[in-house]
Amino acid sequence: MNQPIEPIVVQIEVRRGIQDAFRLFTEDIGGWWPVAGHAVRPDQVAAVVLEGRVGGRLYERWHDGGEADWGQVLAWEPPTRLLLTWRPNRARPAATEVEVRFTSEGDSATRVEVVHSKFERAVAGAQVAESVGGDTGWGRILNRFADLIEGRELPPLE
Repeated sequence: MNQPIEPIVVQIEVRRGIQDAFRLFTEDIGGWWPVAGHAVRPDQVAAVVLEGRVGGRLYERWHDGGEADWGQVLAWEPPTRLLLTWRPNRARPAATEVEVRFTSEGDSATRVEVVHSKFERAVAGAQVAESVGGDTGWGRILNRFADLIEGRELPPLE
């Protein structure tokens, strides 16, 4: 068995109540998700869809009608928690897990925390963990979410 790899934990505070933050994160994921660099076929993505229920899928839908699964919903607890399997790279045989926690910081602020774990399941798990941490991984993704939720123009994708 592979040795456990420490989870990656990234958080951000947004100026929205918890109900809105959860709803915008899940229902509007296609509006803020950075498909360039974070999709199977970034140049073909027509939509990013998160089905809001246990057993629901997280996937990209292409302009030609094709789809690529990224994960499956393991826990759906609006407005405080979402847990997904995570395998957007079809070449990786095993899924990691992504938990998103929403914590109210008052009527108009919410802390959004992503805990990405179970890297030991993945081939080259340490490299996968390194790639999703910091400013190019979940940090970049959460910053785009904050930009959308707070009404700022989304920065161009590189």
